[in-house]
Amino acid sequence: MYATQALTHLVPLAADELDKNKVTPGVLGFLVFAALAVGVWLLMKSMNRHMGKVDFEEAPDPAATGETSPEKAGASGT
Repeated sequence: MYATQALTHLVPLAADELDKNKVTPGVLGFLVFAALAVGVWLLMKSMNRHMGKVDFEEAPDPAATGETSPEKAGASGT
């Protein structure tokens, strides 16, 4: 007998106690939420490890150093 068949036999027994105005996620909802939380935590840990390996140095911006091209120097001098 499969687990789903066993559960279908228990559902009519729980129908007497079930309040149709109160719905809760139950254990399955908690397990799914916990699995998602653990997955996100592992992904963040992996991303942090990969970002630590990145060695990036940005080239300096020529406009910030004060260097100008000849076209800009000629245009501003007239």
